[in-house]
Amino acid sequence: MSPNIIRPDTDPVGRRDRPLTVTVDGTPIPGVHGQTLATVLLADGRSQWRTAPTGGQRGVFCGIGVCFDCVATVNGVPDVRLCRRQARDGDTVTTQTRLAGDAR
Repeated sequence: MSPNIIRPDTDPVGRRDRPLTVTVDGTPIPGVHGQTLATVLLADGRSQWRTAPTGGQRGVFCGIGVCFDCVATVNGVPDVRLCRRQARDGDTVTTQTRLAGDAR
């Protein structure tokens, strides 16, 4: 996975990207159809979006949906693996934490 969005006017392959917008913790983030939610967040410079019970920050680890490090709440559904979930225009992503006393 690349954390960089290639602008259509500089893409050597000549794709015709269709833009989309997802909202992450209340902030609109641009992406393109075909990206996973994890790549939309990575392209925005976010490398972590979950806090483990130990306090460690988590994001993409394996990138293929095996490890569950990249989970977040998507459209009200908790524990969605963002590396496996294709981004859809209008998706709402809420970061998660498993710290004691935190309701997210």
